[in-house]
Amino acid sequence: MGFYEIILITIVVAVPAAVVVSIAVLRIRRTRTRGRLIGRRLSPRDDRTIRRNVPLYRCLPQQLQEQLQGLVQVFLAEKLFIGCGGLEVTDKMRLVIAAQACMLLLNRDTRYYPRLKTIYIYPDAFAVRQDSDDGFLHVEGPDVRVGESWDNGPVVLAWQDVRDDAHTRDGGNVVLHEFAHQLDQENGEMDGTPLLPDKARCESWARVFTAEYEALQRRKGGPTVLDRYGAESPAEFFAVATEAFFEKPAELKSRHGELYAELAAYYNLDPAAWAGQGNIRQ
Repeated sequence: MGFYEIILITIVVAVPAAVVVSIAVLRIRRTRTRGRLIGRRLSPRDDRTIRRNVPLYRCLPQQLQEQLQGLVQVFLAEKLFIGCGGLEVTDKMRLVIAAQACMLLLNRDTRYYPRLKTIYIYPDAFAVRQDSDDGFLHVEGPDVRVGESWDNGPVVLAWQDVRDDAHTRDGGNVVLHEFAHQLDQENGEMDGTPLLPDKARCESWARVFTAEYEALQRRKGGPTVLDRYGAESPAEFFAVATEAFFEKPAELKSRHGELYAELAAYYNLDPAAWAGQGNIRQ
């Protein structure tokens, strides 16, 4: 074997090894950075911004408020916010979105939405190109939306709806909805079943969610704690159920006890027990 062949083999072997080492170093640094950030508290100004603009934050027990502040610090450090349609992104916008997104990470071993790198924010509802087939019907043209969660990471939000949903507490919340989709797709597909710890939990989840999803599909009228948009697909049902779990927990627990229990076990939270949550009006 010649000298240059030996050099070439050495390079071929060394480069992948160097890549592996570099990835390991980056992961260690990220873990250390997250550890520092998760222990920090928000500044008094930022805390006031969230209290004023995210009423759900005020319902959290003190320990969860402090935990959320650390999660928000990590989220803001790792995610990029980009304004669209001429919108200038402000610190208030970042904080309001981050606080609601991180509600879904409380009390859990979290990966901080690993696929998500960027949040795009429009000032208002935005139009996307629709091109789909429904049986014999082919649909083309613009579709107006207030939020999207893409399977390769980005989340798109309409700021007016983000702001309004945070205050109305009517069971509809675009941030909770789109970030529930982010959790749903952590196992590789958006199918209404997020990552669950074991076979027993998967079986219990499938039984309860299938029954509740089909019941919502059959429902023809009358008031419901679950938005009817959840009947569109299992993925939309999980997102809608998540909205109700955080925004109308007492009502969800009363009317859909098993569904509430599954969500409480997944999120490791019991929002129906938080001060003020049982008296939220629709």
